[in-house]
Amino acid sequence: MVNFTAEQMRAIMDYKHNIRNMSVIAHVDHGKSTLTDSLVCKAGIISARHAGTARYTDTRQDEQERGITIKSTGISMFFEYNMSAGEVIKTSEAAPVAENGAAAIEINGNSFLINLIDSPGHVDFSSEVTAALRVTDGALVVVDTIEGVAVQTGTVLRQAMAERVKPVLMVNKVDRALLELQLTGEEIYQNMRSAIENVNVIIESYRFGDFNWQVEPIKGTVCFGSGLHQWGFTLKVFGRYYAAKFGTTEEKMAEKLWGDWVFHTGEDGKSKWINSTTVNTNRGVDVATGAKRAFVAFIMDPIMNMFTAVMNNEMTKNGKPKALNMAQNVGVNLTEEEKSTLTGKALLKRIMQKWLPAADAILEMIVVHLPSPATAQSYRVESLYDGPLDDEAANAIRTCDTSDGCPLMMYVSKMIPGSDNRFIAFGRVFSGKIGTGEKVRILGPNYTAGKKTDLFVKSIQRVVIMMGRYTETVADIPAGNTCGLIGIDAYLLKSGTITNIESACCIKTMKFAVSPVVRVAASSEELC
Repeated sequence: MVNFTAEQMRAIMDYKHNIRNMSVIAHVDHGKSTLTDSLVCKAGIISARHAGTARYTDTRQDEQERGITIKSTGISMFFEYNMSAGEVIKTSEAAPVAENGAAAIEINGNSFLINLIDSPGHVDFSSEVTAALRVTDGALVVVDTIEGVAVQTGTVLRQAMAERVKPVLMVNKVDRALLELQLTGEEIYQNMRSAIENVNVIIESYRFGDFNWQVEPIKGTVCFGSGLHQWGFTLKVFGRYYAAKFGTTEEKMAEKLWGDWVFHTGEDGKSKWINSTTVNTNRGVDVATGAKRAFVAFIMDPIMNMFTAVMNNEMTKNGKPKALNMAQNVGVNLTEEEKSTLTGKALLKRIMQKWLPAADAILEMIVVHLPSPATAQSYRVESLYDGPLDDEAANAIRTCDTSDGCPLMMYVSKMIPGSDNRFIAFGRVFSGKIGTGEKVRILGPNYTAGKKTDLFVKSIQRVVIMMGRYTETVADIPAGNTCGLIGIDAYLLKSGTITNIESACCIKTMKFAVSPVVRVAASSEELC
């Protein structure tokens, strides 16, 4: 494992184009915390053998006992994303080497800091989701393949869109469809398509400006897989693989792997792609050619064959496990210990983890398709700032200004219980830098510009990076990052604005959405 120090984490925070602030949102028990473990594992914070079961972001005792997330938990993670292996995006700042003695790491265009917040999915804790969305620019929406878009999924997605938080989608628990329900490839495809369409209906109803945020598998904004077994893929993953075989581009190949396309080889030996008009009415098979839907033939069938070979312990003619040969053919190299000791689900999990690592697919979606603070704040400022949109504070928020002397604008979204019966004020710096010992103006939700009601001028005792189950103290935090403040819990009850200029207005108070809940009477007396 790689453990990055506070100094190394702080070094990359200066490069706002290489930062992603994101929330993980979904209905309760659709796999948010389990899926988050895959990213925490890739960041080197937990080991691979604990990924999928650690629930690292469940920091409270009652969360661990009940197996559900109750409070939003923030964690900052450093990643290297290989641009040459995936899509290429623009990073407009050249990053230097961050020095920390012998443990120095190089920060370059491929270095990214992801400030992730794992939020609860239960309807009773909707305010925690709202608090998380205010300080993030992107959201990973998790949907169960079998259950589809549940009521709370719709609620939190609407909250995200109202806060102008860009979504990407993870269609989770595909392993259940294969192992428990034993659905066919076509049935799984239809479930996936239905989930994507339902998500897009909600996204489209909140469209603003020229932004089209609908999630599309072809564009790489939808991932499919299993958080529990730590495997997942986007169409880009298989598009890259098959593009090399077909001698075409990754983009063209990805287009053929979704929708009603089939691949048919005729009696003359010539192969061609056909956009079938009958594949939807004939259980995923083209009537004229008998060819399967491309998504099923090229993606689901290989995965299902691997599942069948492992779970049924199929053997080759030489008496060796068929799954080991199949694993080797797709580039999975198992150790001798794994080959001799793992069987059944344990072997299946290890093969799928190495073949289609979920963290890699999710990381690509986050880095490539979710916006940096510098990009997001340019269109979010209208929904964030309560004052004139052309004043000093608004312009600083719009550009995510970190220059010397620029206004400090930070929003505190929630209070987190800390040590010594104190609370850590968790929030997001939208402009400037906030540092230890700095004297600031603390604006409560009832503050009005020009008046002294709900206004306090105090110094920040400490600034910390939130690392899930622990915190790291640093000297300061620049705009574009989330952080925790110690020493202001006596002045803010839940949320508020931190600034250093007298002319600044508040950042808008969050509107907490509440889902409609039908209460069933517990006894016959209550009906009277």
